[in-house]
Amino acid sequence: MNIKLTGKDLKATDAIKDYVEKKVERLVKYFGEDFEVNATIKCEKSEQIADIMVNADSDTYKAVTSHRDLYAAIDKDIDILEGQIRKMKTKKEKQNKEDSIKQKEMMNMTGKVHEVENEVIKTIYYEAKPMSVEDAILKLQEKPQDIFYTFINVDTSKVNVVFKLKNSKNYGIVEPE
Repeated sequence: MNIKLTGKDLKATDAIKDYVEKKVERLVKYFGEDFEVNATIKCEKSEQIADIMVNADSDTYKAVTSHRDLYAAIDKDIDILEGQIRKMKTKKEKQNKEDSIKQKEMMNMTGKVHEVENEVIKTIYYEAKPMSVEDAILKLQEKPQDIFYTFINVDTSKVNVVFKLKNSKNYGIVEPE
């Protein structure tokens, strides 16, 4: 753990250095001893500002808080940093867990990762209703996240697909011959 304390318009006393060091020790449980802390304290008008930045494992966390009491600002910064670190660690753990589950599903008997190619891996069921092309376009407009809508054309009694063109202003239709 490497702590650098800088004071701007405010002297970084030994008491402040000790307090910052004591509070930063709360972060040891997340990184061990392998992280750097850059703390800057300054005074603007009647407010004391504590700016603390933590660099660990190629990640950077930063908190800036102002308060009438410098010690309260430091406390708030540490709380903010701890929240950011917990959130990032949870996010990474969840991502690693999902990645490992996917890898386990892709493992074959030889223990090597098996890439699935040219196979149907997802099936979606839907109900195709008889309707006009205009009604199908209206249904597609109701669901902006969808890019196509399948329906039975009432004029031809055949399955058609209406889809959004890349300009998102016009539509295309796929009809069997």
